[in-house]
Amino acid sequence: MGSKAGRSFAPIGRILRWGMRGRSPRWWMGRLVRNLLIWVALAFALFPALFVLGTSFGPTQSLSAARMIPLNPTTANYYTLLTNTAFPYWLRNTILVAGSTSILSVFLCALGAYAFSRFRFTGRRPALLTMLLVQMFPQTLAMVAIYLLLFWLGGYIPWLGLNTHPGLILVYLGGAMGFNTWFMKGYFDTIPRSLEESAMVDGASPFQAFVRIVLPLARPILAVVFIIQFITLYSEYLLASVVLRGERMYTLAVGLHLFLGDQFRTRWGSFAAAAVLGAVLILVIFYALQNQIVSGLTRGGVKE
Repeated sequence: MGSKAGRSFAPIGRILRWGMRGRSPRWWMGRLVRNLLIWVALAFALFPALFVLGTSFGPTQSLSAARMIPLNPTTANYYTLLTNTAFPYWLRNTILVAGSTSILSVFLCALGAYAFSRFRFTGRRPALLTMLLVQMFPQTLAMVAIYLLLFWLGGYIPWLGLNTHPGLILVYLGGAMGFNTWFMKGYFDTIPRSLEESAMVDGASPFQAFVRIVLPLARPILAVVFIIQFITLYSEYLLASVVLRGERMYTLAVGLHLFLGDQFRTRWGSFAAAAVLGAVLILVIFYALQNQIVSGLTRGGVKE
């Protein structure tokens, strides 16, 4: 009986000896510590998201009674949010402002980056350094100047003044051009010039070569700039709170801040539901563009 038991456990012993072969106790300890740190980081990252998700389906609006796993799940918080608040307007405004700014930023920065990457002209290097230098100063330092500028501009062009979405888009575009242009230029430098030269030999103009040859090859970096810009503006609060007035004009960050205010003990469930609905769009966009994002972030870092 003992010999049969010994034979049955022999393969397991051989597997363990094979796994330990050439592995020192220090190596195993390092691997254990790394795996432990990974699980701690995952728990640290997932706990807030799971807590907010559970709270959004909870039957209570109180912060003190919020639970990660609600005892009686309900969609009442979502119904209250969508019917008794201006949340649909806030979400629509945010998508409009962030989406329009991101699309315009991608287009304008692509034009600028292509010019800096392919053409040599007087003042090219100082212009690149100036854009990088300007990016060191955040827009929040110029909030008073931005407010006065939009106030003055609204007197001549009302739809670009204060409390307008085009005015806010104009402000956002001013802060997005420098870094994104630098970012795209590094990627355009990796695209061989011979492709454009071949197109020009066939009769294409420089702009046609840019649109039909360079832009399709630069889709990864365009996706990266779009998603970074969209996520940044999706949660931006300070400038939007200065420019916008009126409940139905607010973006999501401004509207939710004013909605919660000091009533977190009576509106916490609805606030959690709004956070979940607001995060869904970001997750969908990120999932749809994840392959392009990885390619754009890695290829632009090294010049071929």
